[in-house]
Amino acid sequence: QVQLVESGGGLVQPGGSLRLSCAASGRILSINTMGWYRQAPGKQRDLVADTTSGGSTNYADSVKGRFTISKDNAENTVYLQMNSLKPEDTAVYYCYADGFDGRAGFDSWGQGTQVTISS
Repeated sequence: QVQLVESGGGLVQPGGSLRLSCAASGRILSINTMGWYRQAPGKQRDLVADTTSGGSTNYADSVKGRFTISKDNAENTVYLQMNSLKPEDTAVYYCYADGFDGRAGFDSWGQGTQVTISS
């Protein structure tokens, strides 16, 4: 079983920055994709950004140029640097990872971390 533990959420003013972290642990042989999704109240969970083992990255149009995803492969940790934050970025942010544990594929979600942008 693979566990994902997120940290770094909080309350910031518009225009501010936050950095989210997500560490994967457990039975992991390889990780294909790690990324971040977010869900605002009353809305569906949407992709924010993800990164693959090959190094490619993918961003939602709404965060391009403001958010940067990066990954420490040795530590199985993914980061999301969020700059120029807007009130519409307010949501619960969930970390996601999929890969192979040596016996079967896995996909796991973190418990979520609240990000609130408000003055």
